[in-house]
Amino acid sequence: MTIKATSNLYFHEYFSDWLELYKRGAVRPVTFQKYLITLQRITELAPTLKINELNKRNYQLLLNNYAQTHERQTTMDFHHHLKSAILDAVDERVLNTDPTRKAIVKGKSPTQKKAKFLSQFQLQSLIKCLCLENKLNWDWFILLIAKTGLRFSEALALTPNDFNFMEQKVSITKTWNYKNPDGGYSDTKNASSKRSIQIDSLLCDQFSKLVENFDEDKLLFINGRVFNSTVNNRLKQLCIKVNIPIISIHSLRHTHASLLIYSGVSVASIAKRLGHSSVTTTQETYLHIIQELENQDNEKIVKHLSLLTPRL
Repeated sequence: MTIKATSNLYFHEYFSDWLELYKRGAVRPVTFQKYLITLQRITELAPTLKINELNKRNYQLLLNNYAQTHERQTTMDFHHHLKSAILDAVDERVLNTDPTRKAIVKGKSPTQKKAKFLSQFQLQSLIKCLCLENKLNWDWFILLIAKTGLRFSEALALTPNDFNFMEQKVSITKTWNYKNPDGGYSDTKNASSKRSIQIDSLLCDQFSKLVENFDEDKLLFINGRVFNSTVNNRLKQLCIKVNIPIISIHSLRHTHASLLIYSGVSVASIAKRLGHSSVTTTQETYLHIIQELENQDNEKIVKHLSLLTPRL
């Protein structure tokens, strides 16, 4: 397609072509799905805007219209998707200037956030009320994530073959594409997400008995279509039952990490256990906890130094 022909495309058409050319097969299916949602929003908000008509003003209007129904962080993600395509349009000389330069990202007031993690006492209360039968159920799934910090899709993909009961380890090498009606295995979020993590002896013994009659490659928790909401609803019932903050299944992962930080485990070890691509990701995610511990450390330092008094 020539530059002239490209410049006559509607912006949503250009973005669609750009997705096919640069993103399909280059990003994970779940990430590509997010780009498709962005495409849908462009088509709804600016159905007649042509790529060669993009300028600073109408791009800002597009962002503002999107921001009316989305929080700032979501609008920022939308902006980043559009900016990537638009910068390529500038490189291809479809546009002479970058209309996204110095764009102002707005957003509606954030809704009240759910609790991001539980305290150790609250988690213990939750675990005590789990209905742990002699066969696998969602309560076993909740316990597993609470003790491992696995992502939802990682835990769904587990089979008996992923457990090394002799060494008390679980290997994460894949995920389960639960958003696809047909399911299926997918790759992990990043290369660092392929990992082997230690589990405690009790959990190891429990799962070795639960899966002893399973085929090595049989999925532990999948029996038909699985929805994230199913597990979250079960978790909600349990939280209400023991009168603790209602959290999501992903918040159990945050709880796992936060409790490890409070117990003194290094950020590097936690990053490896969670499958983060870098220690920086872990530090940014749990910055408030790290800062709280640093403040406590400063108090301990000052108290210790005050004991070192010279004889006057």
